[in-house]
Amino acid sequence: RIMEVPLFIAARANDVSAIQKLLKCHSVDPFEKGVMGETALHIAALYGSYEVATILLEEVPDLINVPATSELYEGKTALHIAVANENIHLVKELINRGADVASSRATGIFFRRSEKNFIYYGEHVLSFAACVGNKEIVQFLIENGADIKAQDYLGNTVLHHLALHARRYTAQMYDFILSLDPERGNPVETITNNNGLTPFKLAALEGNVQLFQHLMRKRKRQIEWFFKPISATFYDLSGIDSWDDDHSVLDLVICSNEVEALKILNLPPIKALIHFKWNRYGKYYFRTIALFYFIYIIIFTSCCIFRPLIPRRDNVTDPRDTQILEEAPLNLCYTSNGDYIRLVGEIISVFGAIAILLIESADILRYGTAGYFGKTVLGGPFHVI
Repeated sequence: RIMEVPLFIAARANDVSAIQKLLKCHSVDPFEKGVMGETALHIAALYGSYEVATILLEEVPDLINVPATSELYEGKTALHIAVANENIHLVKELINRGADVASSRATGIFFRRSEKNFIYYGEHVLSFAACVGNKEIVQFLIENGADIKAQDYLGNTVLHHLALHARRYTAQMYDFILSLDPERGNPVETITNNNGLTPFKLAALEGNVQLFQHLMRKRKRQIEWFFKPISATFYDLSGIDSWDDDHSVLDLVICSNEVEALKILNLPPIKALIHFKWNRYGKYYFRTIALFYFIYIIIFTSCCIFRPLIPRRDNVTDPRDTQILEEAPLNLCYTSNGDYIRLVGEIISVFGAIAILLIESADILRYGTAGYFGKTVLGGPFHVI
């Protein structure tokens, strides 16, 4: 399609003289769009044609914020493309000429998060810059009005997007953006997305071990004692321990589909927390539940073994049969002391089954059906039995 539109051909080739002649021609529409809803300025930004882009901005200034209109790339502006390509000169040129850095949103299918889409940089130009790791562009965008707290359709901020991309520069970019936050009242790292997750928790869920470990170090507090060789290290466990948070780091790691997330359980503070909780509470809870369940199974099995049976009243058809038993009628089921003892066991079996069902249902609601039956760490398929 590019080769069919002269304006697009000139923009791709960075042909200054051709673009100038075409713009002077009355039959040429500078706002003409291709099959993807792109304009000549989009093409110039895509192929790094800086000189042509400058001429287009001078001659047709209204092109600067025109978005792509196709379903795939809807909302994408030339600034999005320049930022993604790390073309700092074109980024500065666009912003200096009035490009919208705050409200432009790339909302097309290509920019949405899905299993088939490997590129999810959000919707805002700032998250694009952060995900490609260009500090110079990030700083320039923030200085010119980019909103650090802007959220996309999933509620993710620029810090959430960094948590989703496990790259070597992620931790440094995270701190760099925080240092540029103009507002100190409500920190951007406390903002939650639509799933109720902060960037810290999202890093745990996605198995971004590097960023998670970096953020854990920021929670670390070292205390020196009067006796110099001895020191103590304290960590802020808010959002990590499961005692006061249904979306705690421990819960998220256990339910995560990412194998890398399990490595977080071996990090020093998390491993120490799990060890402490097991020794202080977990093993006693496990032993108590196991004991009650063992007793319950014994009672249930005994009730089945000693269920009331009487000899079959009709004729025996096989001469080899010595005794055939059948279920006793209700009026003969509870006539002796042994029968009443069995009745107590049957009542315990029924109410025990109801209690187990309620406990299991609560966990299903908490972790979801797929997580509850699919995660080995939560019991997996054993629950079906």
